[in-house]
Amino acid sequence: MDSLLIQKYNIPGPRYTSYPTVPFWDKEGIEIIDWQNTVTRAFNESNSKEGISIYIHLPFCESLCTFCACHKRITKRHEVEEPYIDTVLKEWDLYLELFSEQPKIKDIHLGGGTPPFFSSKNLAKLINGIFEKAVKCDDFELSFEGHPNNTSKEQLETLYDLGSRRNSFGVQDYDPIVQKAINRIQSFEDVKRVHKDSLEIGYTSISHDLVFGLPFQKAESIRDTIEKTIALKPHRIAYYSYAHVPWIKGVGQRGFDDNDLPKDNEKRHLYELGKQLFFDNGYLEIGMDHFALPSDSLYKAIENKTLHRNFMGYTAGKSQLMIGLGMSSISDSWYAFAQNEKTVNTYTKSINEGRIPIFRGHLLSQQDLIIRKHILNLMCHLETKWNLGLDLNIKTNIMLRLREMEADQLLSLDSEKIVVHERGRMFLRNICMAFDLKLIENKPETRVFSMTI
Repeated sequence: MDSLLIQKYNIPGPRYTSYPTVPFWDKEGIEIIDWQNTVTRAFNESNSKEGISIYIHLPFCESLCTFCACHKRITKRHEVEEPYIDTVLKEWDLYLELFSEQPKIKDIHLGGGTPPFFSSKNLAKLINGIFEKAVKCDDFELSFEGHPNNTSKEQLETLYDLGSRRNSFGVQDYDPIVQKAINRIQSFEDVKRVHKDSLEIGYTSISHDLVFGLPFQKAESIRDTIEKTIALKPHRIAYYSYAHVPWIKGVGQRGFDDNDLPKDNEKRHLYELGKQLFFDNGYLEIGMDHFALPSDSLYKAIENKTLHRNFMGYTAGKSQLMIGLGMSSISDSWYAFAQNEKTVNTYTKSINEGRIPIFRGHLLSQQDLIIRKHILNLMCHLETKWNLGLDLNIKTNIMLRLREMEADQLLSLDSEKIVVHERGRMFLRNICMAFDLKLIENKPETRVFSMTI
């Protein structure tokens, strides 16, 4: 049955880090004044209660990983560090002008690219620059993504002193054949080094990011990778499905042939194998693609019903306003989304001209907000109730689209709510697609998304 279901539901679909998803944002974009107004509104509603979140995109990498779908710039010239940080802090100043009081920062996440591309000195300059005109919430959290090969103990200590207690390391796979195909060569010893350094320094939540569905990946290599990972006992493990989207990312994801990728049942077996190994070693499943020990804040967020999902993935709590700083960053005011210019040059030019550097965005309608809440509930809590204000005709059509999934025993459906079954978890993206009016209305003629399984 599972094999038949995989064949049936393995179709292109979004990962739902937002709704509407980026390809279906308003083609006319968003006027800068509308974006600023929603930022001001969200700030006034949330700053005193929960604070705001900041995502900072640090785009530089010394080499290209051919599986990566992130916006990055490949360079070995480290003189780019300080000018980029100066520009990010100028962007922060532009947002400060919109705030009616001193912002309270709930959390900052450094993503990339490769954040440890930047020296300890420049990382400190960046974080201290943010707090020259802001304060930390009592439960402030600083987290960052690290490349095991070039994350030094000095950088770990610097970020810890700045308030970081959580980090994640991109492992992907330890098999040398897979590593060569994706141009991500790193040893278990390097991962072990940064993991142990983090524990010794005092980090309380360490995550390892693994990917299944990579070229030449087999069950044996996944088992070996996961057994090595579990030997280090990270607090969290992200087990992502490789998103093969070469039509979007061009040459970067053409370092191998499509035929080299595990397909359908073979790929899903890699996931199920990993999932069972995690379960056998005390990890619990969080939403989609994530696992955590019961002691970790991500699992506690499940218990407390505070789990949230945004452009950074799953987080232990929600901030209404998330400001994205840096090239290609996406901001979320709850009422609107806005994405920054996608190259360093155009981003820097906008900032130097005194403009918040957004190049596209979307102002959410009331219907968008309702659908967004339903999809968030499903992605985070595996259920949603109908009493959120959906138009009766829209609700009826959604229920009709879900009936076949109900017949396949993926979910339960009644007049009050929808509940996703354990066997339906692997089809969570498909279930959310039944709510996605933008996707249904637009019916893209060309491939936009990676496969759901």
